[in-house]
Amino acid sequence: MGKMISFKRPDGQSVNGYLAEPAQGAAAPGIVVIQEWWGLNDQIKGVADKLAAAGYRALVPDLYRGKLALAANEAEHLMTNLNFGDAAGQDVRGAVQHLKGSGSAKVGVTGFCMGGALTLLAAVNVPEADAGVVWYGYPPLEFVDASKIKAPLLAHWATEDAAFPIAKVDELEKKLGAAKVKYEAHRYNAKHAFANEEADTKNLPILKYDPKLAELAWSRTMDFFGKQLR
Repeated sequence: MGKMISFKRPDGQSVNGYLAEPAQGAAAPGIVVIQEWWGLNDQIKGVADKLAAAGYRALVPDLYRGKLALAANEAEHLMTNLNFGDAAGQDVRGAVQHLKGSGSAKVGVTGFCMGGALTLLAAVNVPEADAGVVWYGYPPLEFVDASKIKAPLLAHWATEDAAFPIAKVDELEKKLGAAKVKYEAHRYNAKHAFANEEADTKNLPILKYDPKLAELAWSRTMDFFGKQLR
């Protein structure tokens, strides 16, 4: 359904990305999808395809510039070497601008795990974004200037998340509340990556796919984006 394209960052550099277009074409609202720490793999392309099937133009920027990780140690290496500020303020912002410049009136951002952390940074650093949905991930909280977040946010947190402990979510939510961010959140009795259908194949005890909760979180996401972007 999708294809690889190239788009420009605000600084003029080119980035590749996977674009899945819906039947409605370029006038449909857009969603920038941010990868997990594994890279631009078939699983995240599948998320974009699913969004396209639901009527959105979905663009996944290739933050790792073509590299993919199969094992956790490779993923950790790639994630550690990623400049998060550059990824949010340039790659993700460029992707939002590309969708807006090519037909979408409104564009949201969503991401999983590392991409969830980047979705929060994009809420701070990408003024063009109209909405954000965070899936179980947050950056170091000192990088979240909540006063700059203007777009409404929805977040899905896992209470048994060993990678992103829920205690820090309490702190994050205090910051968002103090800045009066339009923010709605759901907590799931689940482990990290509960919405990733490939989680169990990674052989990592901290990951566990939960199809029922994944479906619930997806339907909430669709309701939210439907309200904010249509």
